[in-house]
Amino acid sequence: MAYPKKLLSPGESIEFEMRPHWRALIVPVVVLIAIVFLGTWLYFLTDSSILRWIIGLAGVIILLFWALIPLLRWLTTQYVFTDRRIIVRKGLLTKEGRDVPLAKVNSVSFEQSVLGRIFNFGVLQVESANVDGTLSIKDVPDVEEIQRDVYRLQEEDDVRRRGGSHANGTSPVLPTDGT
Repeated sequence: MAYPKKLLSPGESIEFEMRPHWRALIVPVVVLIAIVFLGTWLYFLTDSSILRWIIGLAGVIILLFWALIPLLRWLTTQYVFTDRRIIVRKGLLTKEGRDVPLAKVNSVSFEQSVLGRIFNFGVLQVESANVDGTLSIKDVPDVEEIQRDVYRLQEEDDVRRRGGSHANGTSPVLPTDGT
């Protein structure tokens, strides 16, 4: 699901957008497979119809909380980076969102565990001058590359706000000959 263009400001463009890292789906898939096999085995092992109903109900409840809800959380979470801001949107029934203008970003850092280094994901920390403080974005794929891209976007936004940029990417405000 792409981020709706109608929610962007005039002249704003999406640089890149993503979902949380795919590793967030490992536990739901394992639970789904285990419950289907275990539930089917227990269902045919028992002769009592009451026990079969209990097994079926327990399987549905486990699938709902350990497979379906995490899948829906993953599907409805978006990280959008535009040329002017960082947008995080979550939620299916109730929406939660946070925007951080690039002009307010003080620093960008990342944390990557050993598992994160193996699967190439991490936590992106965006410290801003907003009242809300730090924006922590979890399960970011290619977190180190995203950190560099955010710095690049921040510099380009700074040049744009100072008066635009030339075709070669230099600022018309700042001299390029070293004077």
